[in-house]
Amino acid sequence: MAYDPDIPPIQVHLCVKGGKAAVAWYETAFEAVETYEQMAEDGTRILHANLALFGSEVMLHDEFPEFGGDVMGPDTRGGASMTVSVNLSTPEKVDAAFARAVEAGADVVMAPADVFWGARYAKLRDPFGHVWAFNAPLGRGR
Repeated sequence: MAYDPDIPPIQVHLCVKGGKAAVAWYETAFEAVETYEQMAEDGTRILHANLALFGSEVMLHDEFPEFGGDVMGPDTRGGASMTVSVNLSTPEKVDAAFARAVEAGADVVMAPADVFWGARYAKLRDPFGHVWAFNAPLGRGR
């Protein structure tokens, strides 16, 4: 819920076109669990949803251009304006999360690779236009 005492100090609130489809995709691709959903009065768009994923939480809502259109999905705006970074504990978790999302239909931006800052890193674009990065420390001896 929105007023949980353990709410993180910074949270991502994704705007999408097709909220119900986005929730279903995140459940498949990222093993997300929808913990809250409030539908809009039209009965088709999500006014607010919470998704538990990767040990954190993301909020999500559909586009509502009739309320001023100040926040729209990436595809409506012409592309993502930020990257959602997911910090994982092991390189293997980066590879697994990336593979699961690509299998579910994400577009590869950068395949998993060991990068100069000592991490396993990968980027993808989900079917709703949001860019996700996965990062995990390589650890000693790699």
